[in-house]
Amino acid sequence: MNRTIGDLAAAGSAADREKRWVALTSVIAAVLLTGMKLAVGLLTGSLGILAEALHSGLDLVAAGMTFWAVRISSQPADREHTYGHGKFENLSALFETLLLLLTCVWIVYEACARLVSGHGHEVQVNAWAFAVVIVSIVVDFSRSRALMRVAKKYDSQALEADAVHFSTDIWSSGVVLLGLGCVWGAERVGWPWLAQADSVAALGVALIVIWVSLRLGRKSVSDLLDAVPSGLQEMVAAAAHVEGVQAVSKVRVRRSGPEIFADVTLTVSPDLGMDRAHEVADAAEAAVRAKLPGTDVVIHAEPGVGQPEDVQLMVRRVAERHAVAAHGLRVYDDRGRRTLNLHLEVSGDLDVSQAHEKATAFEASLRRALPDVGRIVTHLEPSGADSARREWTPADKKLILDALAELSKEEGLGCLAHDLRVRLVDGELAVSFHCAVDAGLKIGEAHALTERVEQALRRRLPQLGRVVIHVEPDKAG
Repeated sequence: MNRTIGDLAAAGSAADREKRWVALTSVIAAVLLTGMKLAVGLLTGSLGILAEALHSGLDLVAAGMTFWAVRISSQPADREHTYGHGKFENLSALFETLLLLLTCVWIVYEACARLVSGHGHEVQVNAWAFAVVIVSIVVDFSRSRALMRVAKKYDSQALEADAVHFSTDIWSSGVVLLGLGCVWGAERVGWPWLAQADSVAALGVALIVIWVSLRLGRKSVSDLLDAVPSGLQEMVAAAAHVEGVQAVSKVRVRRSGPEIFADVTLTVSPDLGMDRAHEVADAAEAAVRAKLPGTDVVIHAEPGVGQPEDVQLMVRRVAERHAVAAHGLRVYDDRGRRTLNLHLEVSGDLDVSQAHEKATAFEASLRRALPDVGRIVTHLEPSGADSARREWTPADKKLILDALAELSKEEGLGCLAHDLRVRLVDGELAVSFHCAVDAGLKIGEAHALTERVEQALRRRLPQLGRVVIHVEPDKAG
């Protein structure tokens, strides 16, 4: 199933040869048609045929440019053209459009001048005039089909432009043929106004060419400006959503000639290892290439939202992504939704506005990671502020013991505190102690008691961090 580099190179070489050959045959056909139309147009004096000759002459220039563009675009990427040389095809198509529009300006001017004067240049209608137009239609039909077949096969805009040019030649030649028929009829039935049909036919040629040129020009400009064809981004995103991908968070697509380049950012589970994440990225890349063969795909996988039990772990992960540090996390339940309070460390070199922007971006990411959180309150401080804080001292322990004694005396909480432990965690005092209560209390009542103790303790000592209270029966009681 896998194609080797040699296979890809051989396929690319065969495609380039086919594209160059069909472009070269178009140059040869354009040379023959231009010569025939010019000679017959000068002999007959038909403005319609001369307009066709000029049209074919510019098609010759365009075909030459197409041949050159196809050769250049097949060259591999280099240091100056990291996306390859495919844009040369788009540039060639745009230049062809401009040439055709300039031709139309001259044709419209001449045709209008003859119509206004009322006595155009004498046109000699003979078999040669009809023959050259009919031959032109046959050749144009043959070349347009060959060019369009190869253009669709290899998605070549330059060849498509050339194919459209030959297709418009068919219609414009048909208009000229109609004009010649009207002039011939004017000579037979004696209706002088039919003699003006040649100039009217020339205007018809110009209108057809203008319409097609504008359509081609718009497409060429769109590709040069990296406009994405409708539905292409959605197609890439859908293909990249393989097993193991939580979301396709970003898709950027651009065309360069026949080639498509796609940059895709995937969100995968943060619990995936490096090897597994790489496998998921490879699978997404293969899926995009299967949907759009030949696409140059770059996949970037980044950790997304997992299902961690510990909110603290998710806060730290999000903080790491934003190059900040978080500590002192508090989680409160507020009518079924959680409220988070935490300290956020940012670079001390930032001003208030810059630090606030960082905090806002961090909070937005955290909300996406924890959608059940209703409110996030961050306290900003410079990085390393914790290191400057003092270590806890015995005085801190005494302060807590005194507060517990006061609570027991003043509020009669019925909690005999002992085995007190005090530590400094993330710059805050973390407290744990045992609370001896009446052995006959129901567990629900005991839990409510410890919550009252904790809340009362925090009111007296706002600097407290984590508080853990272990309930046990009062054996002395």
